[in-house]
Amino acid sequence: MLLLALDPVRGRPISNAAYLRYGVAGAALAELEAAGRITVEHGDRVAVANPLPLGDPVLDGALAALPAPGKHRGSSVKAHRWVRSAARPVHELCLRRLEERGAVRREPHRALGLFPYDRFPAGPVDLIGPVRARFLAALEAHLPDPRTRLLAAHVAAVDLDTKLVPGGPFSAQRRDLKRLAKQEWSAHAAYQAVQMDKSTAAS
Repeated sequence: MLLLALDPVRGRPISNAAYLRYGVAGAALAELEAAGRITVEHGDRVAVANPLPLGDPVLDGALAALPAPGKHRGSSVKAHRWVRSAARPVHELCLRRLEERGAVRREPHRALGLFPYDRFPAGPVDLIGPVRARFLAALEAHLPDPRTRLLAAHVAAVDLDTKLVPGGPFSAQRRDLKRLAKQEWSAHAAYQAVQMDKSTAAS
C-alpha cells in the first residue's frame, strides 16, 4: 500500500496521509489473519489466536500491539479502534522495512525551520514502479486473486482509488471497489476510521 501511495520524487503520499496510515494498519490485520495469528469475532472484533512471532518486523509489531490472548474481558478489540490507535506505529514499521530494502530513503526536513518531519523519495531499488504496474494490470484483469482483491479493498477504503483508478467517482470500477472495501472486514475497519475523521472534520 505504501509503495502505491508514495510519490517517488516528492517522497510524500499522493493521498491523505492519515487515511493512508489507517489503510496500512488494516492491511496488517489482513496479513495477520492470513497467517493464522488473529481471528475475527462478531464481525468486527479482533482477537489474537496465536501470539508466536512471524519473523516479519511489521507484522510482529502489529501483533504485539493487539491485546494479549486470554479468556478475560478485554482480550479482543474492535478492529476500527485498533486501526486508529496502531496506525502511526505500524506505518513507521512499514517505512523502516522499505528503507531496509532500499525502496525508499528517509530525508529529514523541518517545517518553518522548527517542526521536524521526514520525506521518503524512491531509493536505489525501484519497487514503486513495478508495484503500480502490477496493481493496474490486476485492475484490468478484474482482480483475479484474493490478495489483490484485499489490496484493492484497502486502496478504496482510504480514498487512494481517487489517485490510482481511472474514471470519475461514479465509474463502475470505482463503485465496485467501494463495495469491496465494505465487504472485506479489515478494509472496512480502515474505512470506518476514515469516516470518523471525516465526521470530526465536518462537525
